[in-house]
This record gives sequence, C-alpha cells and structure tokens, in this order.
Amino acid sequence: MQLSKWAWIMGAGVMASVAVQCAWAQQTNAGSIYTCVDRQGRRLTADRPIAECLDREQRELGPTGTVRRQIGPSLTEKERAALEVQRRKEAEERARQQEERRRERVLTARYPDKAAHDKERASAIQLLEDVTTVAEKRVLELQQQRKALETEMEFYQRDPAKAPMALRRKIAENDAGMAEQRRFVLNQEQEKRRIHQRYDAELAQLRRLWAAQMAPAAAASDVLLPASTR
Repeated sequence: MQLSKWAWIMGAGVMASVAVQCAWAQQTNAGSIYTCVDRQGRRLTADRPIAECLDREQRELGPTGTVRRQIGPSLTEKERAALEVQRRKEAEERARQQEERRRERVLTARYPDKAAHDKERASAIQLLEDVTTVAEKRVLELQQQRKALETEMEFYQRDPAKAPMALRRKIAENDAGMAEQRRFVLNQEQEKRRIHQRYDAELAQLRRLWAAQMAPAAAASDVLLPASTR
C-alpha cells in the first residue's frame, strides 16, 4: 500500500513537471515575432511565419528582440515561380476590382438618380439630331442645285458628250456631295443607336448600384421603426 502511494506521488510529480514545461514552451512560442524583408524591400513583421517571405529568409525573435532562430526559404525554385505568378494574378485582380469600384463611385456621383441619367441621354441624342438636321438641309440644297443642272443638261439631251466640261464637273460634284451627306446622315442614325445601347447598359448597372446604396438606409430605417408600425 505504501509503495503504491509512493508511486502515485512520483507519477503526479512527473506529470506536473511536463505540464510546466509545456506551458513554458507555449508561452515562449506565443511571444515570438517573425520578421523579414520581402521582394519589394519592405520590412514585414508578424506573430507567425510570413507568407510573403516563404521564398526568403525570416528571423524569429523573442519578446526581448533576441534572435531565436533563422528560417530559410521553404520553397523550391519552381514553387517560388508558381507563387510569384499567383501573387501577380491576385494583385492584378485586386487592381481590377479597385478600378471597378472607383468607376462605380464616379458613375453614381455623376448620375445620382434616373432623372440625371435621362437628361444626359437626351442631350447626347439632341446633339446628334441637330447635326443631322444640318446635313438634311444640305441634301435639300443639293437637290435644288441638281434640278438647275438638269435643266441646263436638257439642251444636250441628244448628245450629252457635247455638254460643257464645267457643267459636267458641277453635276459630278453634286453627285459626290449628295452621297457624302447621305452617308453622314446614315452614320448619325447608327451613332444614335449606339448611344441608346450605351445608356441602356449604363442604366442597368446604375439601377444595381442605386439599389445597393438604398439597401443599408432601408435596413436602418426598418430597425428604427417601432414594432407596432411594422
């Protein structure tokens, strides 16, 4: 009985000693600081191994700043290359998302509501219609000139080749001017369709952005409403 009791006391002492050592080790590791200089020359620190420095040496420091150990690169050349590619892709994606957010902020600042967007669409269309009207007036002028030229050409119906060179040149210039103005009017109609398509796509995006802006305000007002009014 006495031997058994003595064995129990010894076992308890060993377990207590192990527990103290484990606690000391955990406390020591918890106080570690990892530091390194990344590929961009920035000095980084963290309370755990630094992912940005897996391809280079890191130092583990104790609470007093003393170096506990040096951790060498843990990646192969192929792994480092793959990591660099992944980092570059992630950086490009972050930049793309930031640029997209910036454009969205600019868009909602420019068009705070549908009325502002409709007003600018109407202005853009009106500008096209104004220049189209000028071109159409020019077409009418050319048509009037053509009638006068055809009247002159009546004297040469039997043999148009005998018409004066100046008259034939005027007719050719009239034909070219007419064709140019008609192409211009057609291009303006195509541009008008493109403008409507752009504003339609823009409006669809704005509606999502406006809804996203309104959602927090609606949620906040719903929280503030008394239960009896809901």
